[in-house]
Amino acid sequence: MDDNGRTYTSPLETRYASREMRELFGAQWKHATWRRLWLALAEAQHELGLDISTEQLDELAAHLDDIDFARAAEYEKQFRHDVMAHIHALGDVAPKARPILHLGATSQFVGCNTDLLQMREGLRIVVGRLVNVIDALARFAAEHRDLPCLGFTHFQPAQLTTVGKRATLWCADFLSDLADVEYRLERLEFRGVKGTTGTQASYLALFDGDHEKVRRLERRVAEKMGFERIAPVTGQTYSRKVDAAVAQALAGVGASVHKFCNDVRLLAHRKEMEEPFGAKQVGSSAMAYKRNPMRCERATALARFLMDLSASPLHTAAEQWLERTLDDSANKRLAMAEAFLTADSILLIAANVARGLVVYPAVIAAGVRAELPFMATENILMAAVRAGGDRQALHERIRQHSMAAGEQVKQHGRPNDLIARLKADEAFAAVDVNAILDPAAFIGRAPQQVDEFLAARVAPVRAKYADRLGQDAELTV
Repeated sequence: MDDNGRTYTSPLETRYASREMRELFGAQWKHATWRRLWLALAEAQHELGLDISTEQLDELAAHLDDIDFARAAEYEKQFRHDVMAHIHALGDVAPKARPILHLGATSQFVGCNTDLLQMREGLRIVVGRLVNVIDALARFAAEHRDLPCLGFTHFQPAQLTTVGKRATLWCADFLSDLADVEYRLERLEFRGVKGTTGTQASYLALFDGDHEKVRRLERRVAEKMGFERIAPVTGQTYSRKVDAAVAQALAGVGASVHKFCNDVRLLAHRKEMEEPFGAKQVGSSAMAYKRNPMRCERATALARFLMDLSASPLHTAAEQWLERTLDDSANKRLAMAEAFLTADSILLIAANVARGLVVYPAVIAAGVRAELPFMATENILMAAVRAGGDRQALHERIRQHSMAAGEQVKQHGRPNDLIARLKADEAFAAVDVNAILDPAAFIGRAPQQVDEFLAARVAPVRAKYADRLGQDAELTV
């Protein structure tokens, strides 16, 4: 911890987010990218005929990563301007290039374009995390494709489903998130070389009114930074609706993680399924027997933060006045960085949980047995009618037996004895009740739906991102 633990540090830094995502939003990555943008601009200006020497370019290229942050901080205290501070810090180590550094540019040339580069890399990390959650849940679904379990509506027992089919519901949500994140990646545009209010006036002056050279300059810088798409128009900044849209995609990830982890928490309460539990893990400092679902609880806590956080960039987009106002900057430093770090954190937890889910088939079967008699009554009724019985008279007998069995369960805490009552009733003597009670007869096409879903939706994702499968999902705490 910083300062020997005396000052606050974000839990996203110390406990939750991956090193990969933390470094992406660190000062070194940000300011080294500023320097790469300055170099790309100078190179493109040199290529288009401005008086910039290869010696100056070589000097800039030699100092892309050796940033003196202490010196930059001194300059910022003096200038109250972070971009000017880093221009001077770079100029100190590249004195020959100082005269042409940041030529024609406004601060948002490095600020906005770096933000876009950062979001592009962050979204790529999120894609990798999502793919691994999808893969883990798909493996779990395939393994338990035909294991009957109680389905729930309103958190009340409903018709049967299978453990694997339920996992496909979780997986489908994450596939939706992947599509949203991919879309945002595909639509991401470079802010480009636009000048102070987006008119490119400074660059037009540099090139003596040659519009084509200004267009070529922007395309060339974008190419050097790996962008094909360029925003056709901007003010001083790219539209902050871009941030809002990306934040909403990350909030969608939050909703999916929350749903998945909450479901695991509910099933843990029923003792049907649990998240992984370490050999020496402590569930409670007081109650030694407890196995609290702490990973899923942590994920839902962080997911709520992420979903709430997504509103802030939307407000920022709405608040921008005319070509630009500075009240976006401080908010963006917090909201966008923490949105990515939080999404990263919860997807690591989701992958960790999905890979280590523990299923208790005996408990699941006991739950099915307790509720199946009620669910099976319609099938028993149909079989008795086919055996020659009167449908209305049989329905009334089943109703009376069901009420009596429900009373035994609810008022006396006794086992459900509905089946024993029906077997003892001569009206159902011709019905093979045991055969009707096979849980596999009540799961419909659930196993086949699992197979079809994995083949149609998951297999293409696995093929597309084969190189990203198997990422580490070990948690710091």
